[in-house]
Amino acid sequence: MDSGRAHGKRTMSKYEVEEEEEEEEEEEEEEEEEEESRSRRPSIVYGEDEGRTRVTMVNSTAATPTGRRSGAGGSTAGPCCQVDNCTADLSDLKQYYRRHKVCDVHAKAPSIVVGGFRQRFCQQCSRFHSLSEFDDSKRSCRRRLAGHNERRRKTSSEYHGHGGTSN
Repeated sequence: MDSGRAHGKRTMSKYEVEEEEEEEEEEEEEEEEEEESRSRRPSIVYGEDEGRTRVTMVNSTAATPTGRRSGAGGSTAGPCCQVDNCTADLSDLKQYYRRHKVCDVHAKAPSIVVGGFRQRFCQQCSRFHSLSEFDDSKRSCRRRLAGHNERRRKTSSEYHGHGGTSN
């Protein structure tokens, strides 16, 4: 057995190691410069760290960007309800309402207008759906109710036997 060689690993010369380190440093510098230029513009980031989409916000009243980044994309107004013409301030409401951008009144309303369409807030999805996706005055859409009922049927059949017929 040759003891001068590492098994399963590629050995690199000192020159190759230095060259690789220089390339990594250059890449890091480029990334830092890119990040620095991005941080000068207020923006909103959607998605995960990998493959994220950046939407740059343009403020026509500001002559120069401040360089500060905030989670709200530079917005100073508190969270508000997304229902058309609703001016409810969500900052005093529970975290649930702030997260889904809906006030407590509209979360329980039988129908509201969002984006010009009559909709209802689904308790299960935590989203607005068109009224046609709901049964009567229910607050959960048919799709989520079907899944809920299916889970209930599975659970009850486990307790009462499989289908109730035994031979």
